[in-house]
Amino acid sequence: MSLHDIAARVLHVLDPEDAHRFTIRALQAGLGPGSGADDPILATEVAGLRLPNCVGLAPGFDKNAEVFGPMLRAGFGFVECGTVTPLPQAGNPRPRLFRLSEDQAVINRMGFNNEGLEAFAGRLARRGPGIVGANIGANKEAEDRIGDYVTGLTRLWGLASYFTINISSPNTPGLRALQTKAALEELLGRLAQARDGLPAEGRVPMFLKVAPDLEDGEVEAIVETVVANGLHGIIVSNTTITRPSLASKHAGEAGGLSGAPLTQLSTQMLGLFHHAAAGRVALIGAGGIGSGEDAYAKLRAGASAVQLYSAMVYGGPGLVTRIKRDLAACLRRDGFASVAAAVGVN
Repeated sequence: MSLHDIAARVLHVLDPEDAHRFTIRALQAGLGPGSGADDPILATEVAGLRLPNCVGLAPGFDKNAEVFGPMLRAGFGFVECGTVTPLPQAGNPRPRLFRLSEDQAVINRMGFNNEGLEAFAGRLARRGPGIVGANIGANKEAEDRIGDYVTGLTRLWGLASYFTINISSPNTPGLRALQTKAALEELLGRLAQARDGLPAEGRVPMFLKVAPDLEDGEVEAIVETVVANGLHGIIVSNTTITRPSLASKHAGEAGGLSGAPLTQLSTQMLGLFHHAAAGRVALIGAGGIGSGEDAYAKLRAGASAVQLYSAMVYGGPGLVTRIKRDLAACLRRDGFASVAAAVGVN
């Protein structure tokens, strides 16, 4: 166990949100872990993005684009920052982040707390090499939420390696209603119109991030709307509002559940999207990835790359290196020469 992993365990004596803020400060001070060269078998391309490895950092960890450099150096193949909203907002009252240690899970009801677009854009403008995405959202009190997404896209144009449209957080009231067919058509239509009016040299992939709690028929409708509006992919999935059998005393807390209990649900939903998409858009798998086998299952279900965050709460910063090592072993064990060769084989 590395010193960084030991430090991660020590941080568990702190309130989860205080521990996270401490971690960000430590990374800014240069105290993050380093990573060796990536195994070539893990290199891949997703929607035109050439990734040194297929394991990315999900949004929520680096909300304000403060530590994407250290997290790339820690071994992630790409880092997604945010969710960022046009105006700064405090989010929901604390406590709003809970460790469910017995379940290897987390519940959060953060509510898009962030420093706003201007601070976010200023940091992204200074970024170096590496794939860094921007996850954009809407302010809680916005009169025109779709307008907030357009504002985010426009302000960050030319600064991010890709964009993710986050309409699937359960912690902003009414936000998930944007996943319904009519609302999604309006949202993606206005974003496509804004995109087409921006300079061509800033053109990068756009992804839609969806919830794992979709109903019959919604998967197909979402895929068709994404394809019709020229988005490049879908990220499956955000946190869940469902509550499988949980052992922790925090199981009844309101908010989105992530971590190990989400693994099966998110992978099943990913498989449905893979079937509906039929290769027309790229898929990124997220939700409950805590091991190389978990990541491998996402690839086999249809993901071209994966993202994780919650598992680091328990696995420490060295987790990404272990996942990459074990994922490479899974690919070789089953005779795959690359990540792309394993995508969707189930």
